[in-house]
Amino acid sequence: LNFSLTDFYRNKGISVAVIFILTVITLLVTGLFLLQGASHFLIEAVQNKIDITAYFKADVQEQDILDVKSAIANLSPEIKNVEYVSKEQALDEFSQRHKNDPVFSKALTEVGENPFLPSLNITTAGADPFVYEQISNTLESDRFNSLIEKVDFSQKKDTIKKVFSITSAVNKVGIGLSLFLILVAAAVVFSTLKLMIDNSKEEIGIMRIVGASNWFVQAPFVIEGAIFGFIAFIICFVSTGLLAYFLSPGLVSLLAGFNLFGYFLSHFWLVALIQLTSGAGLGALCSFVAVRKYLRI
Repeated sequence: LNFSLTDFYRNKGISVAVIFILTVITLLVTGLFLLQGASHFLIEAVQNKIDITAYFKADVQEQDILDVKSAIANLSPEIKNVEYVSKEQALDEFSQRHKNDPVFSKALTEVGENPFLPSLNITTAGADPFVYEQISNTLESDRFNSLIEKVDFSQKKDTIKKVFSITSAVNKVGIGLSLFLILVAAAVVFSTLKLMIDNSKEEIGIMRIVGASNWFVQAPFVIEGAIFGFIAFIICFVSTGLLAYFLSPGLVSLLAGFNLFGYFLSHFWLVALIQLTSGAGLGALCSFVAVRKYLRI
């Protein structure tokens, strides 16, 4: 530890450069994590708005509809909610929604009776688009075909596919960017630490000649790399918290209710782990690899 601190102060310029690089890399990794969180929130919000509606024939008994509701609710664990909407409830909701529109009010008056059909609105957890098709096929099967007027899955099929296609693309891009960023970060940090270790190659040679063990030679540089990363972690963690706190109010309306500071607090330990691994872990690992070249004496 003493050797590490001595070398840290002796190479102040390079030390500051390494800390700066690790700080930037850690902030980028953290930003990517928070961006993934925001994108998943928005995608989930869209998925939650996608539902399948089954409209029943006007003369179907309420108990038969409730039996269908129970059967659909038990069809798959991915089904999140099955809501029964009666003819009267549908009429009330329509009237409330268009109470200030005289055209719709006049249309209802001319019809003279309730034109709406009882229905079931079905939403899923949004994990698999196949669940929507499974629900539609079940509703249109011979078991329920005599009760149901229509199922609107065919009208929403393309939208559902597009949403899940976007979800898959976002996940793949996120993983790809993460891997690319990690590789670039490792290469940059390794090169910078290697320049610092080059300044100590004569000392390493002398230590090896007089019989110092590999660990005795490597340990100071590994500890020094961890110190660089830990300082970068402290800077990044405080900066992330402050940025999330001040940016959160403005992003709530922009990102459809996504609370950045709330997300940061709910993933407090995960963010700390990611930053500590990106900073201290990467610094220590790159130092360990870089110094091995000078052990072959």
